[in-house]
Amino acid sequence: MVPEATSAGWQAEAPSEVMAATDEIDGQPHLVIADIARDDAWLAVAESAAVTLDERR
Repeated sequence: MVPEATSAGWQAEAPSEVMAATDEIDGQPHLVIADIARDDAWLAVAESAAVTLDERR
């Protein structure tokens, strides 16, 4: 994974499947959010900068 981002534009007709995981980038843990149905559709943030959300529904 290369930590850089570009706009992929809006693709309303394209199917998507978004997932989140932690991964190591340059030796540091990151939260990665990706649309696994599309190539190059992901973003990453350092784990230390990520926000924890409540699990309430």
